[in-house]
Amino acid sequence: MDRLIGFDPQLLADAVITGINIFILFFALSYLLFNPVRDVLEKRRQKIAGELADAATDKKTAAEMKAEYEAKLKDINKEAEAILEEARKKAKKREAEIIDEAKGEAVRIIERANREIEMEKKKAVDDMKQEVIDLASLIAGKVVAASIDTTVQDALVEETLREMGETTWQS
Repeated sequence: MDRLIGFDPQLLADAVITGINIFILFFALSYLLFNPVRDVLEKRRQKIAGELADAATDKKTAAEMKAEYEAKLKDINKEAEAILEEARKKAKKREAEIIDEAKGEAVRIIERANREIEMEKKKAVDDMKQEVIDLASLIAGKVVAASIDTTVQDALVEETLREMGETTWQS
């Protein structure tokens, strides 16, 4: 037996039995270890795939909500601008009304003041006429004294006033 590797029947039988044992051991371990590990890995893969799908759905929903809120925000800004513009219009309208009322009140005050001035002028003219009449009566009474009676005296005063004219008292 000088051979380097001797294939004798015992070695071949041992090799076949070892191969069968390895094959049986492989199937036993596959059944007992590999299949449960594969099941766990498959369940984990499915769980991760489901979570990724949920995350994608959530991301899509969040993007839709963000777009919706941005649109609402733009609408709110437009609505706020519209409200402010309406308030400005109302304020300008009210301002115009107040100015018109003030102008009307000023016109009424001026008219009332002009009427009062006219009345005061007439009163002053009447007062001046009365004073001139009283003065003329006094002067005429002293000049004529006892020779002229009161009816003649009043007639002279009236005549004097007519001669002086109405325009003298109004200027």
